[in-house]
Amino acid sequence: MVVIRLSRGGAKKRPFYNIVATDSRNRRDGRFIERIGFYNPIAAGADESFRIVQDRLTYWQGVGAQLSPAVARLVSESSKKAAA
Repeated sequence: MVVIRLSRGGAKKRPFYNIVATDSRNRRDGRFIERIGFYNPIAAGADESFRIVQDRLTYWQGVGAQLSPAVARLVSESSKKAAA
């Protein structure tokens, strides 16, 4: 099954996450099919903390990919901000 989840990068105590489409059997930071965005939880000031390519997200969901709980939360928060 294809899942859209976070893949951790960055340095120790300075996390940075890529949002990737991957097979659910692969490791968290292992091989992935496509990188569709990023999440930077420690972004400060004018730095962008979250970005996702919406058409690729729609495509992967259309072919049956499931969102991880963390990615689902981030997507719903960003859609609320966009609507406001």
